[in-house]
Amino acid sequence: MEITVKDLEHISLNDYVLADIRGEVAFQNGYLPGAVLMSREDLEKKLPKDKKVVIYCTRGLISAEVVSDLREKGFEAFHLNGGYVAWLMERFAEQEQAAVVEESLRKRFKKSIFSKFTKAIRTYELVQAGDKIAVCISGGKDSMLMAKLFQELQRHRQAPFELVFLVMDPGYAPENRSLIERNARALDIPVTIFETDIFDAVVNIPKSACYLCARMRRGHLYSKAKELGCNKIALGHHYDDVIETILMGMLWGAQVQTMMPKLRSDNFEGMELIRPLYLVREADIKRFRDSHDLHFLQCACRFTDACSVDGSMASKRTEIKQLIKDMKKTNPLVESHIFSSVENVHMGAVIAYKKDGERIHFLDNY
Repeated sequence: MEITVKDLEHISLNDYVLADIRGEVAFQNGYLPGAVLMSREDLEKKLPKDKKVVIYCTRGLISAEVVSDLREKGFEAFHLNGGYVAWLMERFAEQEQAAVVEESLRKRFKKSIFSKFTKAIRTYELVQAGDKIAVCISGGKDSMLMAKLFQELQRHRQAPFELVFLVMDPGYAPENRSLIERNARALDIPVTIFETDIFDAVVNIPKSACYLCARMRRGHLYSKAKELGCNKIALGHHYDDVIETILMGMLWGAQVQTMMPKLRSDNFEGMELIRPLYLVREADIKRFRDSHDLHFLQCACRFTDACSVDGSMASKRTEIKQLIKDMKKTNPLVESHIFSSVENVHMGAVIAYKKDGERIHFLDNY
């Protein structure tokens, strides 16, 4: 019985033993993550019979013979097709893809994406020397692109800063977790993954699940980032998220506010949230994704179907996207006008506003 290098991405080392039988010298020069070195003579003595076993050699020839013997003796054993060489070739292909992606950010997508990314960082002073930033990766197109942009920025940095690429698993299905890990490897993003039980915590309250899940995810990200010594978390919200939020606040929240490019945390002292994709258009992110034939998580939430039915924020955002699309037919500048509206607020021409929690009415000083 055999498995492929791709199959390895879907197995858990809690259920499998990954055994390298190439010898100590070869093992010291490189091995598959999680593998243990075993000699052919020691396999029957050391391998547990209550777990599945994957054996690999250099090219898959010797391991095929070994697995055949082990299966006759009652082991649920598999050999890695192509062996260590096949795994190396897969790694080389991933590294080549990452290099192509990086070059496109420097050339083809420099004006539409990278320059807007750096402009937001300059305009809103998002990154300072000495920062340690937790780049929060959900697995979607926006956060994965943000991670690559930060890597590119660090290569050309004028001031030193550190990066941690942070992935929170709130209870993803195995295939979704695997997709995030595979994309991270393909794009050469060294992710730090930590697990939470957020999905289980909100499973019985579907009507407010989106709001509660978002709040809990933010808290866990802040907490883990601070534990790792970071002073900032970076989220992948883009320009379109900003203008949609403005309209959602007006039409459903009865207030004028926007998604800020940076915020100080009220609950985690010394921590700040930044949004470096603030000026990057979603259409350009999609073009970047499609040009490299990349496939990211769309939505790994257990409540997606319910959200579209119960009128939650997810479905409201969809309505707003369509509204903006319709308005753009008669006013091509509608998106930039919405964005600029919260930069051009005339305080003398509003009936009331809030400042530091206090409501100030125009009649107070009329």
